[in-house]
Formats: sequence, C-alpha cells, structure tokens
Amino acid sequence: MSKKVAETPLMKQYFEIKSKHPDAILLFRVGDFYETFSDDAIDAAEILGITLTRRGNGTAQFVELAGFPHHALDTYLPKLVRAGRRVAICDQLEDPKQTKNLVKRGITELVTPGVSINDNILNHKENNFLCAIHFAKNTCGVSFLDISTGEFLVAEGTKEYIDKLLTNFSPKEVLLERSKKKMFEESFGSRFFIFQLDDWVFTEDTAKGRLLKHFETRNLKGFGVEHLTNGVIAAGTILHYLDVTQHTHIGHITSLSRIEEDKYVRLDKFTVRSLEIISTMNEGGKSLLDILDKTVSPMGARMLRRWLVFPLKDVKPINSRLSVVEYFFKDIELKTLLEEQLALIGDLERIISKVAVNRVSPREIVQLKVALKAIEPIRNAFLASDEPSLREIGERLNPCPVIHDRIEKEVQPDPPSLINKGNIIRKGVNPELDELRDIAYSGKDYLLKIQQRETEATGISSLKISFNNVFGYYIEVRNTHKDKVPEGWIRKQTLVNAERYITQELKEYEEKILGAEEKIQALESNLFNELVLSIVEYIPAIQANASLIAQTDCLLSFSKVAKENKYIRPEINDTDVLKIKNGRHPVIEKQLPLGESYIANDVSLDSNKQQIIIITGPNMAGKSALLRQTALITLMAQAGSFVPAESAQIGLVDKIFTRVGASDNISVGESTFMVEMNEASDILNNLSPKSLVLFDELGRGTSTYDGISIAWAIVEYIHEHPKARAKTLFATHYHELNEMEKSFKRIKNFNVSVKEIDNKVIFLRKLVPGGSEHSFGIHVAKMAGMPQSIVKRANSILKQLESDNRKQGISKPIKDIKENREGYQLSFFQLDDPVLSQVRDEIKSLDVNNLTPMEALNKLNEIKKIVSGK
Repeated sequence: MSKKVAETPLMKQYFEIKSKHPDAILLFRVGDFYETFSDDAIDAAEILGITLTRRGNGTAQFVELAGFPHHALDTYLPKLVRAGRRVAICDQLEDPKQTKNLVKRGITELVTPGVSINDNILNHKENNFLCAIHFAKNTCGVSFLDISTGEFLVAEGTKEYIDKLLTNFSPKEVLLERSKKKMFEESFGSRFFIFQLDDWVFTEDTAKGRLLKHFETRNLKGFGVEHLTNGVIAAGTILHYLDVTQHTHIGHITSLSRIEEDKYVRLDKFTVRSLEIISTMNEGGKSLLDILDKTVSPMGARMLRRWLVFPLKDVKPINSRLSVVEYFFKDIELKTLLEEQLALIGDLERIISKVAVNRVSPREIVQLKVALKAIEPIRNAFLASDEPSLREIGERLNPCPVIHDRIEKEVQPDPPSLINKGNIIRKGVNPELDELRDIAYSGKDYLLKIQQRETEATGISSLKISFNNVFGYYIEVRNTHKDKVPEGWIRKQTLVNAERYITQELKEYEEKILGAEEKIQALESNLFNELVLSIVEYIPAIQANASLIAQTDCLLSFSKVAKENKYIRPEINDTDVLKIKNGRHPVIEKQLPLGESYIANDVSLDSNKQQIIIITGPNMAGKSALLRQTALITLMAQAGSFVPAESAQIGLVDKIFTRVGASDNISVGESTFMVEMNEASDILNNLSPKSLVLFDELGRGTSTYDGISIAWAIVEYIHEHPKARAKTLFATHYHELNEMEKSFKRIKNFNVSVKEIDNKVIFLRKLVPGGSEHSFGIHVAKMAGMPQSIVKRANSILKQLESDNRKQGISKPIKDIKENREGYQLSFFQLDDPVLSQVRDEIKSLDVNNLTPMEALNKLNEIKKIVSGK
C-alpha cells in the first residue's frame, strides 16, 4: 500500500472491502467505472496497459488510481486472470439515485484462474479445471471441478498417480493446505497456479458436511466415493472454495464421479509429453490431437481431448466406439445430417451451466432453443439406425420439447445479448408489457391523436403538442387563438408570440410514458428470470444431452479423419499379441513434403516368442518415429479410433511407458542422465504383463560403457521378469546389445535399413530383421553442414578406434562386463591430444640407460610443466 493514503469515506469503504481479499485485485465500482487503487492500480496498469494516475486530497495525501469503463469488464477481466491474478469484483448494491449517503458496495464475485464462467476467459476447446489436493500419510486425495460445465471428479492414489492426473487434466488452479506448499512443489513441481487454504478446511467432517449439504443426501454411497476419504476431503474443499469466491449458484453440479483408474490405460506424464498427444515439444509442430480433432462442437473438442489421455482398456466399449465410427464411415447421409445439426448446437454444456448460476443472456437462451431443436433430427436418425450403440444414444437423447416451445413462444428470435437493452420478450406474452410498449413506442401516434382531437374541438388550427425537460408535455397556442383556449387548460409559460398550457390528460400520459421504459425493463427482466428459473429443472436432462452429443461428435471426428487419411478398423482382443502391418505415424505422415509418402513398417510383439525387439540403425533412419507410431496406433485403437495401418491386431495394453528423447531438468538440478534414470526406474517399478514399453536411446546421457551396461541390464530385467513379460521396443545406437539375441530367446534384433552408394547414405526407413553395424553419425554431421576438416578428422579417428576395439565385444551376460572393463580403455598414446603428443615425444627422445637420477627428476618436472600448461 502507499504510505500516505487519502482517508475519505470512499477510501475507508474500499480498504474495508479490500481487507477481506488482500491477495486479489479489487475492481471497485464507482459510477460508470471500475477503479483500482494503490498497489492494485500499479499492477492493473501494467497488466492491462491502462493509465496510472494519482488522486490527491490535500498537500500530503494521495492514492494511485487506474480504471476502465464498467461495460469494458469482459475485455479487461480475462487479461487479469490470464496473468495469474485473482480478481474481486465489487459492485454498487443500491441505486445511487435512491440514497443521499455513501452507496453500499460489496463483492459480487471472486474470479480466479480456476473459477470462471466468463466466455472471454474460457477456452471452448478445453476444460477449465479447479483442483484440490489433500495429502495423507501414504496416499493423496484429489478432486477436479469445471464450474463452467458442472463436471465434478474425485480420485485417490499415490503421488505418481496424482501427478499423472494433474498432467492429463491440466488444472488452471490447485488448492492445497497452507502447510503443504513445499511438499506439493517437491512432488509435482512449480508449474501450477496454487492457492493455499487453512488446514481446518481439509478435515473429513468439514468436507463431508459441505458435500452432503450441497447434494442434499444422507451419505455419498450413491456416488460410489464413500470409501475415498482423502478424495472426499479434496472435493469438499472445492465446494468450500466456491463459497469463499461467492459462487453460490451451483445447481448444475449434480453429481460427484470417481475417476476409475482400472477403466483406463495408464499414461504417465512422460508418455503424454513425449508422444505429443495433446501438445508438442517443438514450436510449430502438430500433436496427435491436432490431427484427430475434426469435432464440430466445443463439447466434442473437450471430450476428445479427454479420450486421448484416458484410452479404454475394456474390449466391449472400445468395439462399441469402433462400430459407430465404421457406421458413420459407410452412411454418408447420416454423416451429412450430423455435421449440419451439430453445427447448430453450440456449447450446450456451458450454456446450461450459465442457467444454473443465473448468468445466461437472452441470446444464449435462444441458442439453447436452437440446440434442443437440432437434437430432435439426430435422435430420430439414431432411433431408426440398425447400429445398437446409436439406438441407445437415441433413446437417451431428450429434446425437451416443453422448454423448447416455451422459449420459442416467449423470447424474440433475435434478442440482444444484454437484458437491459430491451425487446427480449415477444408480443402477446404479457398484456401489461404490450400496453407499456404501446405507450412507450407508439407515443407519437397517441399525441397526434390528442392534437387532432383538440384542434377539432377548439378550432385552433395552429395548435401543437411538444415536450421539454422543464415541465414535460405541453400544448402551444399562438396569441391570435388564445381566446379559444378551454377553461380547463392550465397556463405554464408565456412567450412573445404564444402561450403554453398543460392538461390533466397530458400530465397522466406523461407519467405513463416516462415510467413506461423503466417499467418495461423491470417487467422484461422478471419475465426472463421466470423463464430461466423454469429451465433449471431441466439441467440434468440437458447435461446428459450435452454428453451424448459430445460422444457423437468425437466418433464422427474419428470417422472423418479415418476416411481422409485412409485408416482401418483395428482388431481389439484380450490376447498379448500386438501385430501391426504397414503401420504409419499419424502425425509425421501429414507433415511430409508434397508427393512424398510415408514408409510404412510392420511390428509384431507378444509375450512368448518376440517379447523384446532391439532396433539398431543410424541416426535419422526413423527409429524414434517407429517407436512412437507403435504407441500411438495402440493408443488410438484403445480410444476407439481407426488407425493408420494396413491391418492391426491390438491385444489390450493396460500401461504405455516411454523413455524417449533426452532433456535436462537443470532448474531442479537434474542432468539428462538423472532424468533418464528417474523415468526408467518408474517404468521398471510399474511393469505389468500387458504393458507396452518403449525405450529410445537409453543411456546416452552418460559414458558409452556405463550406458551399454545399464541398457543391457534393463533389457535383461524386462526379459527375465517372472510375472511381467512386458512387450518392449528398444531403439539404441549401442550395437553391442545385438549380442543379447544369442543369450535370450524372446529378444529379436531388427534394424532400420540404409543403403550406402558411393560413400553416400540413403535412408530407406524400413524395419528389417537383424542387427546394424554402423551408426553413420559422421555422415549425419556432414549433412548438417559440419566443416569438411572436422568430418575428415572424425573419419580417421573412427577408423583408428574401430581397429583398436574390433577384437572386443560383449558376448557374455551383463555380470561379466565389469570384469572385462579394462579391456575397453583406450591406450593413453592413441589419443590425438597435442599436449599428450608432446609428452610422448619427450619420453621417446630420452636415453633411459644413460640418465642420472637428477636428470630424470628434472625431465619429470619439465613433463609436469607441459601437462599443467605452465
């Protein structure tokens, strides 16, 4: 705060309200402006790019000030929230005209990154989740709420599981106990916007009581979460936070759902990131979501995002999705109908949530009517379908004809977006409203009638009726006719050439017409609110519609992408066989230069014959792409999508693990190798018989022989695991690992082939059986534009190293490697270091037989100086 602040009544009121939310920027309504003061003004001016001024009150007192017009709230509020700020909106709670004292003010809403229903803040393609985490002894409870859609989810598990959920749900704000901030950051990093609450909020009695009060139930058994004590605490904390932020209209939060871990494939955060499922690691790249998202509705876009990070692991629902995709693929007429109708529906999920919180606009109510009408042809088409899954969706869709007809009957077809703009309610709905409109908008006609009537009655041809702000409506009569003025008229003003009169009839009409517009606004507002209130009871039905429409949209999107990119329906079963014929990478194939086709490859894995494939081959040959495409094809299939292949047999996997690419985590002091080992150990500690494991170039963060040793040990561990024969693809540049095929029966060698013609390498990008002998790294360096002298020198060093080490190889199990370690050390004198060369020359020139002890010591001292550079 500023050191000296003007102590006016207004500022006293401001600071009193500000003290309730000291960490939020307070937007303080003063007349037609939202003002910010002191430190808030300094922050707001910087974030919003508005002018910062000082208001003085006497010589020594002042306060910083920055504001904007109240109607620009929707422009400026999103900027503050996106800057990671909490914003308290303080409105005038009474009409300034009705009071002679200081206007009452109070906070009407606290907007935070995780709690907002403002369209300008929300991204229509993704959920805006608020998250709460409760740390217990050996487990964590977590809850997610999107207040803009009403989705309320709860889970419980290890920190690793919670970390995975945080990655997949990407909450905009996380609530936690005040004493647990350090623990949170140690467990999940510092990438989230957090808000700390008092520890008493995170107690079972407080949380459970708040949930029971909201759902009006005696217990939580009906939601299937009663046993998740820590999850329930997190969920109760979220409702408490809604109370704190003044979000009390939450009737659209109708259920609390458990995130059923056993229903979905486990994808840890490393896998989601390295497979680039939702977002890319490189700017300008494309994610899997970018390729598969052809959704029409915002609900569909949000659901598709969820489907990709939560693939199913049950054959029946997967095949149900695939059957619908296939049906859409064939039925062009239905596909066209759906595209047309889905485009009309809009964001039904968020509109109905706005109804619940009483923040819905007239235009959105009309959009709700349009959406309900668009659902009807979809429902009829599905009911007539011979696809069981579509008939089931058709039976559950409810076009809510009663509410549709009421909106149609009561609301203008093209109303304004704000209630106070008027002309919302149709003619014929309310007689009083119609009469008031006649008075307000047909006033000129009415006055003309009076004028004609009085002219005829008095014979004053020049009589006219006018209006001014001093005494309202009046009749003006020129002086030549004033003797014809009736007795009942009251003279109000005398002019040079005329006189002005008023009548009882004019005064009554004036009262009517002046109050009409105000009454119209109040009456329209009441009628509109009654309509909104009647829609509230339809919230569960309309939310169910939104979910079913979103599912339909996702499956239609899968169908469109399948047709466009020539995908096929995968065969899903419960075996341990993963067999992909001519598989392609769904993202890379879309980014190839025009005319260039993607080189497809076969991959076959199972638990008995070919559990582990070691893939060798040069850099840039396509090893990484092959690994990723295998994982992505599996993931797409289990999400219910067709896949880029000639055929695909997918034995369900329950976990997909990847260790792909190297990255330092310097900010927390972890090297590339440390990150590699952390990720690898997480994989090895969580293997299951149905896991799919992808290792790409493991061990390159350390020395060659350490890397070989670790890679060998890991492959050996996966092969020899007694209970978890995980299907594994292991891409490596360590050709020594090809020796493992001889000793382990379920390990097979493959390589991504190349052709060498006239000392040039052509990458064929085809996976073929057998190991590879060369890495062609120097060739890649040459392609990258490395200076010729370095390329030549590297070639000569490579030949020298290969000749010295050709006789040595790894043909024994890992336990023997360490014993032979010395054999791998390069000779001291083979290293092409100028200093070592000088030392070598000095030693070679010595005549040892004729050297005195003193000369030897002097010579040793000289060599020491050469080495130390002194």
